[in-house]
Amino acid sequence: MTEYRPASSPASPSGPQRRFAVVGAGMAGVACARTLAQAGHEVTLIEKQPRAGGRTSSVDTAYGSFDAGAQYFTVRDERFSQALQTVPGLTRRWSASTVRVLDAGGRVAAAAPPPGEAHWVATPTMDALVQAWAEPLAREGRLFTHAAVTHIERDPMRPLAWQLRTAALDGSTRTLAGFDGVVLALPAPLTQALLAQCALAPDWSEALADVQIAPCWTLMLAFAQAVRPGLVTLGPQWNAARSTHHRVAWLARESSKPGRAQIERWTVQASPVWSQEHLHDDHARIRAKLTRAFAEVTGIHATPTHSLVRCWPYAQTQSPLGQPFVWDAATGLGACGDWCLGHRLEDAFISGLSLALAAA
Repeated sequence: MTEYRPASSPASPSGPQRRFAVVGAGMAGVACARTLAQAGHEVTLIEKQPRAGGRTSSVDTAYGSFDAGAQYFTVRDERFSQALQTVPGLTRRWSASTVRVLDAGGRVAAAAPPPGEAHWVATPTMDALVQAWAEPLAREGRLFTHAAVTHIERDPMRPLAWQLRTAALDGSTRTLAGFDGVVLALPAPLTQALLAQCALAPDWSEALADVQIAPCWTLMLAFAQAVRPGLVTLGPQWNAARSTHHRVAWLARESSKPGRAQIERWTVQASPVWSQEHLHDDHARIRAKLTRAFAEVTGIHATPTHSLVRCWPYAQTQSPLGQPFVWDAATGLGACGDWCLGHRLEDAFISGLSLALAAA
């Protein structure tokens, strides 16, 4: 077991510099961490996956990448718009702003909606935005990946501070110590479970029980025989659609997104109800059922060159918390995530930003 303890640092212009641990390097966690760092505080960002991204994570294959989670984002809040200006050229508008609505048989609804608000994607993959904002922390050695937090407890060397115990897939453990505040940027159920495991009960913990988050099975298909742009294409002329099929809620042609490889690729997201009913099915069965549904909706019956599925146990907020974040200044414990406000990527950003501004 190794121990990491931050070195002493000088005070920032706005007040004493404090040490924060942010658990979870998705959009909310990275937005919180970067804001705290910009305010002059020392931040350690901890992520159990190999890289930052959270539900914006992508899957790389020999046929091109797939946005396995978030498909696009909107820009409704001026603060989010200003933040995007710090990474010029990294995000681009996606031509799927007119999202079709399909009936169960794959037919476009007679009353198709008018063009909606702009849909944006990061390039070359959706997780590029979160990774760009996390990069300064990574460069300074303050982003710890492959590190699952297993326990939060008081620091024996500083009784009013916190230390976190982490474990890696290879069985190695590490203790990160000396934190004045700990932010959990995890799905609400995982936040609850970690607090309970550590026998911690901040004032806000009970409120998380009312948050409901639905799972989502995601199917990713590649058809190497079809390349865009060109004459060889498959299926419908639209690039994105919401569906009323009992299995499928969303379909998107990955190869239509800017900055992506041109081999025909599709991402299919199952409905929340169907995903919940089949949450514990094996991958082979899920892949077969969703591939059949994909063919029914799109009319594409060709055998895919490549297919894989992924389950997101906590994918889309059904009942949000109703406030941007939770934070207890007395204990230095807080939580943030899209589930505080809704299910949009922008909600995650606003939640993480708002918590950081309150804690700073």
